[in-house]
Amino acid sequence: INRDTFDIQISVSDPEKVGDGMNAYMVYKVMTKTSLSIFSRDEVCVKRRFSDFLGLHSKLASKYMHMGYIVPPAPEKSIVGMTKVKVGKEDLSSVEFVEKRRSALERYLLRTVKHPALLKDPDVLQFLESSELPRAVSTQALSGAGILRMVNKAADAVNKMTIKMNESDAWFEEKQQQFENLDVQLRKLHASVESLVCHRKELSVNTASFAKSAAMLGNSEDHTALSRALSQLAEVEEKIDQLHQDQSYADFYLISELLGDYVRLITAVKGVFDQRMKAWAKWQDAQVMLQRKREAEAKLQYASKPDKLQQATDEIREWEGKVQQGERDFEQISKNIRREVGRFEKDRVKDFRVVIIKYLESLVHTQQQLIKYWEAFLPEAKAIA
Repeated sequence: INRDTFDIQISVSDPEKVGDGMNAYMVYKVMTKTSLSIFSRDEVCVKRRFSDFLGLHSKLASKYMHMGYIVPPAPEKSIVGMTKVKVGKEDLSSVEFVEKRRSALERYLLRTVKHPALLKDPDVLQFLESSELPRAVSTQALSGAGILRMVNKAADAVNKMTIKMNESDAWFEEKQQQFENLDVQLRKLHASVESLVCHRKELSVNTASFAKSAAMLGNSEDHTALSRALSQLAEVEEKIDQLHQDQSYADFYLISELLGDYVRLITAVKGVFDQRMKAWAKWQDAQVMLQRKREAEAKLQYASKPDKLQQATDEIREWEGKVQQGERDFEQISKNIRREVGRFEKDRVKDFRVVIIKYLESLVHTQQQLIKYWEAFLPEAKAIA
């Protein structure tokens, strides 16, 4: 089995608008190629809409989060972006929006199937293979933001309990602190990169307008060599405008999206720590209840009420079972979280390494092209006599 542990390729492509007006929605082609035996075919292609992806995430979150599994979050809903697409404005921003979403959905599926437990889940297999999916019931609340709200609500409830939880395990305390810090820093960096993307786009627009002005000046210039140099300058600036555009795509699709994904992933990680607190609280509550039942039994013995004693004894047995189950659940979720966090850390380093290398390569390429363009232009400028 180890040979084909992760032989699966998934692509999300061909976004296509179905229907008109505000009832319109986008459908994406989801292509899976794999040699894994859990799939019925080596290659399967299905059509899915955005709400299907959200529905899949909410099913997985409700099944696995309470066990301490880190369930990758689905991309967030965007009312503004989608409204533009629905209304049918085929401008650059809606084309960009659809491409951004397509790429986010693809990353979401890849992260999901990389998880050994989620890959085998019947809902995941049905999502990737079934020609027809049962319609997703109200995904309104279950977008990324909805899940975050759910997690935050849970976190608030948990925070009230945390005070009482004397954490005997230093590892959990350290990790929780580490993820809190990571969350803050990732958000800051993400905001900076988003602003960089905007500035780079602005730079591209200004470069284009500079190119236009240089060309117009070149046209109205009588001096032949100067006129030619200005026209060539305009051409160089046009090429540079294209470079800035390409670089702003790299800023966005490589760095900005990775950081955005990880901000959401860390929320999911914090979510499983909260689930562990819940498990602990449940176990503590059961212990308190057991104590009460024992005290009640003692009172009955003292008051010698044998008719009620049997029921009290049964209840004690029931709560003893619940206490044992509570302890088992707590130990299990703690074990799962340690394993999950280990996997998450490994993936995180790998993801960042791949992206940073790609990003640096894109920057180097941009700089090399810039030098090439300017060096070719230099003789023209020197030829002005």
